[in-house]
Amino acid sequence: MKMIGLLGGMSWESTAEYYRLLNERTRERLGGLHSAKCVLYSVDFAEIERLQVEGRWEEAGDVLAAAAKSLSAAGAELLLICTNTMHKVADRVAAEVDVPLLHIGDATAEAVRAAGPRRVGLLGTAFTMEQDFYRDRLTAGGLEVLVPDGEGRATVHRVIYEELCAGIVREESREAYRAVIRDLVAAGAEGIILGCTEIELLIGAEDSPVPVFPTARLHAEAAVARALADVPEAAPTS
Repeated sequence: MKMIGLLGGMSWESTAEYYRLLNERTRERLGGLHSAKCVLYSVDFAEIERLQVEGRWEEAGDVLAAAAKSLSAAGAELLLICTNTMHKVADRVAAEVDVPLLHIGDATAEAVRAAGPRRVGLLGTAFTMEQDFYRDRLTAGGLEVLVPDGEGRATVHRVIYEELCAGIVREESREAYRAVIRDLVAAGAEGIILGCTEIELLIGAEDSPVPVFPTARLHAEAAVARALADVPEAAPTS
């Protein structure tokens, strides 16, 4: 199995989910006591969040690029940025290392296409929903992307940073997200992309009348498939 390098800590709540998902998928694929070969660089999210708010994306890219170099030096053979928003600097990170970076938008678009929907609603941080770096990646992957209205975007963003990144899960926030999802479906969305890795702590398939696509899970599954591309499937047990 190739060594997976995780650029995490943004937030650590969702990075912990990545670690669980990578290991569960590896065990499903290989059986027995197998677990994922991975190495983690966890940044201080408070520093990253400040750079996001101040629009200092080049500096944020420098931080993640340095972390990626550390992961490469530690033996990583495949890199994951364990957050959707920071894929704004994915090209900067990828340019600094020889290790391939698996883009979360590509993994998500591939999974959505395989499932059938072409018009999708996107939930995420305001940066992810409102800027081009992520929506354009999905569009290039063959999808039409809808985002919530201004009030909906503000609600989704606030819950991510004020609650989910702090490990707080509130029923009233779940209901607020359900209302945003219903509006997107009414506007024609055939599926909903959970385009922030923390949203999976709050929303599941039961909260939407159309299929949901949890990006952290899809990213982790794609990473394990890539890391095990040359490894035979486990023999079925009787």
